[in-house]
Amino acid sequence: MAGQLSLRSLGKRLGTEVVGADLSRLDDDTFAEIEAVFRDHPVLVFREQKLDAHRLAAFGARFGHLREHILENYRHPDDPRVSFITNVAKDGSVDKFGVVRASSWHADETYDPPEKLPRLAILHAVEVPREKGGTMFADMYAAYETLPPAMQEKLAGMTGRHGYTDGPDARKIYTGKHIEERNAGRPECLHPAIKEHPVTGRKVLFVNPTHCHGFVGMSNEESEPLILELRDHSTRDELTYYHKWRVGDVVIWDEIATMHRGAADAAPEERRIMLRTIVHPN
Repeated sequence: MAGQLSLRSLGKRLGTEVVGADLSRLDDDTFAEIEAVFRDHPVLVFREQKLDAHRLAAFGARFGHLREHILENYRHPDDPRVSFITNVAKDGSVDKFGVVRASSWHADETYDPPEKLPRLAILHAVEVPREKGGTMFADMYAAYETLPPAMQEKLAGMTGRHGYTDGPDARKIYTGKHIEERNAGRPECLHPAIKEHPVTGRKVLFVNPTHCHGFVGMSNEESEPLILELRDHSTRDELTYYHKWRVGDVVIWDEIATMHRGAADAAPEERRIMLRTIVHPN
């Protein structure tokens, strides 16, 4: 590619390493080059970075608007727009919720209405397990494109009903009263099952099993088999990328064009500390 950056493919469909960028001090031309690359490569990896909360937020803010994270306990004390993804509690013990948090396939914040959907998320590795502990990404362009034509046609007329943590896979992590408390006072948000990407114009399958609990005109019970069928279709090996973290990695992913999940495959006592921010369009 033109410019000072070079690219290296990491996965079959997703995962592109960008070489030659120091994210702590980007000039405008290099940032514009990253934005251009991101349009066509929805999961970008930058190695050997060192960003504190302020610098991570500053980098994210170049893409759009940052909001304080919904889970107050995981907000960074130096900048509440940055949160921790971690299995380490404040007293140094294992954070049991942190072990399983975000381990089901999802796109972030689809419990919000269409005009508030995030553009992208950024995750920065501070401490990583010695083995495993990766993050998985699914290509939702390819998920749509590889659907049988009859299923594409069926889904084109369907609208997903989304909540906070009550999709069929979320119920494996959040149970009973926990689900009720987290969804209390939150109205359902509706998103088309097949969505046009706001930047590329390409169609994506926009159904995730954490936040999508049903479809308009169908009960949750009637909807669940289809949600799980679409999950299994979208997350086949040939459509996914497993990112094995190194300290200093920064990964950026497109929140419309992908789903993701923490693999939750490392030993719980293996420390994992990440800094994360979610970016919304301006």
